[in-house]
Amino acid sequence: MSWQDIIGQNMQVRILRKAASSGRLSHAYLFTGPEGTGKESVAFELAKVLNCEGSDATRDSGSCGICHSCRTIDTFMHPDIEYVFPVESALLERNDPAKAENKRTSEARERYESLIGQKTRNPYFTPSMDRSMGILTEQVNVLQQKASFMPAQKGKKVFILSQPEKLHPSAANKLLKLLEEPPEHVLFILVSSRPESVLTTIRSRCQALKFSRIKSSDLDNWLQKAYPGLQDEMKHFIINFSRGNLRVAVDMVNSFEEGGMEIFEGIETRNKAVDFLRNVLTPNRLSEAVSGTEELSRNMGKQEIIALLASLLLFFQDIQHRIIDPDWKSLNNPDLGETIDRFVHNFPDPDFYALSTATEEAIRSIQRNVNPLLTLSAYVIRVKSLLGRS
Repeated sequence: MSWQDIIGQNMQVRILRKAASSGRLSHAYLFTGPEGTGKESVAFELAKVLNCEGSDATRDSGSCGICHSCRTIDTFMHPDIEYVFPVESALLERNDPAKAENKRTSEARERYESLIGQKTRNPYFTPSMDRSMGILTEQVNVLQQKASFMPAQKGKKVFILSQPEKLHPSAANKLLKLLEEPPEHVLFILVSSRPESVLTTIRSRCQALKFSRIKSSDLDNWLQKAYPGLQDEMKHFIINFSRGNLRVAVDMVNSFEEGGMEIFEGIETRNKAVDFLRNVLTPNRLSEAVSGTEELSRNMGKQEIIALLASLLLFFQDIQHRIIDPDWKSLNNPDLGETIDRFVHNFPDPDFYALSTATEEAIRSIQRNVNPLLTLSAYVIRVKSLLGRS
């Protein structure tokens, strides 16, 4: 990846590129913005630029991507680049080197390596271990120790902290001390989709750089260049379904390339969303619809539920287009034309603004880790009320 490979974010790249080339980088940055906007990718590109062995890495082209330094950063093996995210405490336990690693630690390490594998395949994926208590004190202790040494190679140490809002209180205090007296050879980049939850004293010591949701036109241009064989219909669906989230877009393309349409996760999630809506709108079965959310919340993960709700937003958009223009062809879900027309017939005048607002509020609640069962149950009741079916 180079500066030219960053999708969208032209202003943010221009600011960082100019600061890097002039030697005027801040000692600490806080990259903020919605999930899937490429914040961490930009952080890693900046780390590569500062350590690239190419002679003109800080110019317009960015890192070379092929030198030893760039390749080791891509594989998370560079000695001067630390990537920190919430992990399980079992990974940080000290084991007797003469003894075999215990089962708990071994299993945690497997889960960690699986997440790193996902991050390698999809640079827009944000890892976090489910059993983690947040970014732990031991992780920041490692940063303190490594910050006391000069870079092993020419360049700069770069510490990238993903999800700093999940810093354990004692870890946050230790990080704050590092930020108060930062070594000149260390650059801190904190990356958060929830900056309001980051400790105020930490935020105040970082230069904030806000990232925007990816525009449909930028996503379209990227898909054309990166996946020239992708059919227009599939590309259109990915652009609309992902809603500017690069992680979702890449996962969808990868799923399609690996197994074809039958295991295309975006289509499967969309179909689940439509079935969910059918169950919700079945007359005189409100209690059953609410109880049905228990199965969803039990069997689907956080991102899957968000994707399901996002699918409903696109489905509602298709219905609205067909109500306004019965001949509307540019549907988000062109394969569901008959289903959309049936919905138009049965619900000719829904309040789409209220429906969309309720759906977006449910998405934000799931993103904030509100109980999925409570969120979906309240959402079901709201949708039934808006569509006049009880």
